[in-house]
Amino acid sequence: MTDSMSLIGTWRMTSWTRKAIATGEVTDAMGADPIGYIAYHADGRMMAFVARRERPRPENKQLKESQKVELFDTMLAYCASYTLEGDKVIHHVDAAWNPAWQMDLIRPYALDGDRLVIAGAPGRDTITSEPVEFRMEFRKV
Repeated sequence: MTDSMSLIGTWRMTSWTRKAIATGEVTDAMGADPIGYIAYHADGRMMAFVARRERPRPENKQLKESQKVELFDTMLAYCASYTLEGDKVIHHVDAAWNPAWQMDLIRPYALDGDRLVIAGAPGRDTITSEPVEFRMEFRKV
């Protein structure tokens, strides 16, 4: 168990993988070098943002529907309050890029110095809906 003060701060994502439960295959969830941050604040609030590094760049400000879909599918963002229960951090999501994520997200985590690993919680891939297990690694900023 880790005290909550060790979790406080901003963390930059270094990797995010997904393991397909059916096959055991491990792939990068948002490409090999995602851009992402998660921040935990002393007031019990948190925010997360992740995007695929190679996102499409629209030629003008008026996006086509297909561009909107691709941009939506290559990122995630949400804000929440959080609580700690043993080796789990629970994100009580208030608002999210996808309203289906407005729920409690239970995330097993481990801290090792300036390294944060959130892994082990079963989930569903947001694009394929297949059962997966995600592993996210972060370094303290």
